[in-house]
Amino acid sequence: MAAPLDPEALIEGIRSGNRAVLARAITLVESKKPAHRETAKALLQAILPVADPLGSKARRIGITGVPGVGKSTLIDAFGTMLTAAGHKVAVLAVDPSSSRSGGSILGDKTRMARLAVDPQSFIRPSPTSGALGGVARMTRETMALCEAAGFDVVIVETVGVGQSEVMVAEMVDVFCVLMLPGAGDDLQGIKKGVLELADLIAVNKADGDNRLRAEQAASHYRRALAILEPAEPDWRPPVMLLSALEGEGLDQLWRTIEQHRAVLEAAGGLTAKRRRQQVGWLWQLLETGLGDRLRRHLGPELKAAESAVAAGETTPGIAAEQLLTQLFGERTTPPAKEHG
Repeated sequence: MAAPLDPEALIEGIRSGNRAVLARAITLVESKKPAHRETAKALLQAILPVADPLGSKARRIGITGVPGVGKSTLIDAFGTMLTAAGHKVAVLAVDPSSSRSGGSILGDKTRMARLAVDPQSFIRPSPTSGALGGVARMTRETMALCEAAGFDVVIVETVGVGQSEVMVAEMVDVFCVLMLPGAGDDLQGIKKGVLELADLIAVNKADGDNRLRAEQAASHYRRALAILEPAEPDWRPPVMLLSALEGEGLDQLWRTIEQHRAVLEAAGGLTAKRRRQQVGWLWQLLETGLGDRLRRHLGPELKAAESAVAAGETTPGIAAEQLLTQLFGERTTPPAKEHG
């Protein structure tokens, strides 16, 4: 990467809507080089009043679904509809990285052909680099930078596997789950977990011969949602039909997203939700940072503890307590009181 710009120059470029500068700033915050990380911290702190994570008017939309459900096709059509209506749309597409090589297939600009050349859009494929659940570690910072650049709709596309749905649901205002026509028992293991996270469910590919099967699937999901406790007390997730390929149902999708936002805002729930997400983000970073420091400062001791636990010579709890004591220089729990 070229030598990074100073934070003031980056902020000026971001606020002016310069997409090249925005891309460079995102690359900076994703960098693991110590010098880049220091500059990135200064940038993120300086951009905070502009990004305004609690008061931002941007629509933060998470979209997930199993591979093949049509996420990229939907985002391409949906995003193009929104830019035509005057919105600026940023898409953060999180790619699965190879666990061996760390490589990433950044094909989202190919799959979103219309949106990729739209001057009112910005697509950023981000390799996960092994992050939990397939979600790039710096996705939240990228969202803040995009909002500071004036993008009023930010869409985060998940890989649709593992724990990525949970993590993305915790960083967006509305979480949309795409389903395929057909609701057989063989798919329930995939679908069950995300139903509780969904703010709305859309059965995609509801066209042609699939229409009847899509209607049957929608009926199935409505029954399933009726017996689940909704995530928001004032909102029961609706189920709708879509055809991203033919562009049907996209306007209804947007109206539903806006209706969901209105319900949250009326009850003060949107700000409260974002506050919870910010605190949750803090704890995620603390846990990740503690793990990194443990590996960096107690590498030999950690390997010895792993060997002792694997050999049954000590318990994981005792080994963890000893490592934490070494890391912090004190006991993490008070000693038991003596009696007598």
